[in-house]
Amino acid sequence: MIEKAKKQEIINKFKRSDNDSGSCEVQIAILSERINTLTEHMRSHKKDYSTRRGLLAMVSRRRRLLDYLKKTEPQRYIDIIQALGIRK
Repeated sequence: MIEKAKKQEIINKFKRSDNDSGSCEVQIAILSERINTLTEHMRSHKKDYSTRRGLLAMVSRRRRLLDYLKKTEPQRYIDIIQALGIRK
């Protein structure tokens, strides 16, 4: 889980307008933070298979959002990839 303050910080950094909390960029950034947290957890708990399954589901969801963003608005896709340091 992401702390409420950390999640709000991510939303403020990637939002497109004042009331934005669910755009592709925000969703991708939140998923990336959760993926990074779970990746660290998996390094120390190698046999936690239920967490591994959830992690793979999050990675797949983020990939689908990135594919959608790349198809609809390529420049926003490039910006979010660079901002989060995600490989293509």
